[in-house]
Amino acid sequence: MDKAIVVDHLLKNFEVTEKKPGLVNSFTSIFSPQKKTIRALRNISFTVESGELVGFIGPNGAGKTTTLKVLSGLLYPTSGFTSVLEFDPWDRKPEFLKQISLVMGQKNQLWWDLPAMETFELNRAIYEIPKRQYEETLDELTELLEVKKLLNIQVRRLSLGQRMRLELVAALLHSPKILFLDEPTLGLDLIAQQKMRDFIYEYNRRSGATILLTSHNMDDLMDLARRVIVIDEGRIIFDGALEELVNRFAKEKIIKVSLLREDDIKRIEEIGKVKKLAFPEVILSVPRSTTAVAAAELLQNFPVADLTIEEVPIEEVIRKVFRGEGKKKLLK
Repeated sequence: MDKAIVVDHLLKNFEVTEKKPGLVNSFTSIFSPQKKTIRALRNISFTVESGELVGFIGPNGAGKTTTLKVLSGLLYPTSGFTSVLEFDPWDRKPEFLKQISLVMGQKNQLWWDLPAMETFELNRAIYEIPKRQYEETLDELTELLEVKKLLNIQVRRLSLGQRMRLELVAALLHSPKILFLDEPTLGLDLIAQQKMRDFIYEYNRRSGATILLTSHNMDDLMDLARRVIVIDEGRIIFDGALEELVNRFAKEKIIKVSLLREDDIKRIEEIGKVKKLAFPEVILSVPRSTTAVAAAELLQNFPVADLTIEEVPIEEVIRKVFRGEGKKKLLK
């Protein structure tokens, strides 16, 4: 497969002026400013294949949005090599801009006081989309996102979920080959989040577009991304299958038990680490290698009404990485 995105030793620094509190310090900062260098990206390298959907995750301030802005040509890198569809993004050539789209959960491109249809018509002119192609694409997108009835309603009168779906329509009218999604489900309710995920999955499948997705929502990753790149403090600390990340940090399994009666319940602590003990429900954490033995002991020695074995939630796995518990392992 062709490499749609190539990033090689990308570094991005920001120079900021430090200002201490107080009137005197305010004047001092004007005439003798103290500069400080913020290292947002520290020689990161990765590639994304054409048609791939990759989760790009990390804590706040890790460098996710900075990376997307560099790849879309909004920021000029300090050093390093970047290629998107074999273009230098910061050249911002029209041929490049017509093949990418950046959607940010907190930024709007729709005109607030006008119906979304007005923005769509403007985008058709900007991207020089042929009339027939525009109408076919608009019909397909509005059908997939279930927003046909919203096209002529003033944007300010729409809910956040409705606006975000229309933002996606505006971003995809020119059928970009590369889609950068920065927190697309941010602030949406559960139903709106699922609709957004369903659409992103279907759009990737139908169009073959390459998608780089940042999100703090673990459901987004579980539903959409087979591969994840974990970035922290401007460094990539993991790049691989989401399943591998879970396996490396989920050394345990969760056993959930429902008991018929409260029968010497404290003995359960000898079987595994008790995470919750509130009759009739007991939740245990046990090593993966002893899961079958632990389940057998529970069934033989306790009045079990129901028993299920589950994986550690992905949220917990990612929290371990972000807290630094697994960072040294990942960097080895």
